Amino acid sequence: MALAGEVTDPSRIRTETVQLGPIDVYVAAPTDAGPHPSIVVLEEAFGRVEHIEDLCRRFAHAGFVAASPELYARTGAPGHDFDVVLPAMFGLRDPQIVGDVESVADYLRGRDDTSERVALTGFCMGGRATTLTAFSSQKFDAAIPCWGGFINRATFEDDTTDSRPTPPASMARDLACPIFIVGGGEDQNPSPAELEALAADLEARGKDARIKIYAGAGHAFLADYRESYDEAAAHELWGDMLAFLAEKL
Repeated sequence: MALAGEVTDPSRIRTETVQLGPIDVYVAAPTDAGPHPSIVVLEEAFGRVEHIEDLCRRFAHAGFVAASPELYARTGAPGHDFDVVLPAMFGLRDPQIVGDVESVADYLRGRDDTSERVALTGFCMGGRATTLTAFSSQKFDAAIPCWGGFINRATFEDDTTDSRPTPPASMARDLACPIFIVGGGEDQNPSPAELEALAADLEARGKDARIKIYAGAGHAFLADYRESYDEAAAHELWGDMLAFLAEKL
């Protein structure tokens, strides 16, 4: 079976890398003039690997201008050794993440081929960054955090740290855009219970929030280069994401 959202006609998209201050941003866009809605795509803990850039191309193939900033641009992406990944991930400062992501939203709105509507999505570390930014920023029109862990604590050991001073879940009152929270039924960080509690809190506050836990799927089930990949759940999620974005953008 083809990958979820797989690019079948590369001639319909174009890619480039742009520099926004210290941050390099991978951009994929439809070749037609638009205007198109936009989406910021945030990376896993390993950095902006090829899979993340491919997701940008898939979104472009579906009619979006998609942009992914390298959140580790100042220090270098850590690769796949978790002894290196975890300190690098926990060392990224939350205010810096939000500022970098907002700068990409501003860039997207300023392009000639985009509309004013900008969404945000991310995976693993990027899922947490999506939740954090959606609860901190007024610049987005929709958000889809996918298996974003550490929403109730900073690290495995600490509730807060200098880099992560406020757990994202405690900021739910400040959500300013519709949100679609995604998790795997077999995931433990975040667990279904954590995500369901967050969704219930948002709904109690009158926010436009929905949640879907994909039964039988674990962490990173869209990542087709990892053992965690779940083909059926990935295809289901892709359709759900596009439906949500079509509704909100």
